[in-house]
Amino acid sequence: MEIREVFGRNLRARRKAKGLSQEELAYRAGIDRTYVSALERSVYAASIDVADRLAQVLEIELADLLRRPAKP
Repeated sequence: MEIREVFGRNLRARRKAKGLSQEELAYRAGIDRTYVSALERSVYAASIDVADRLAQVLEIELADLLRRPAKP
């Protein structure tokens, strides 16, 4: 799994766990909602600055968004 995919899956899971819509997450992070959607679908790769803002809004460490799932 590419890191872009890992990031997108983790972003979606963490956003949903916080009960945030894409629109609310985007607003709080100062980015466009369509960009959040594209990140979650692995269409775009986030810059380190955007990734950090998203992590801050989600109240997690940036590394959590990049963590690959544990192998069985």
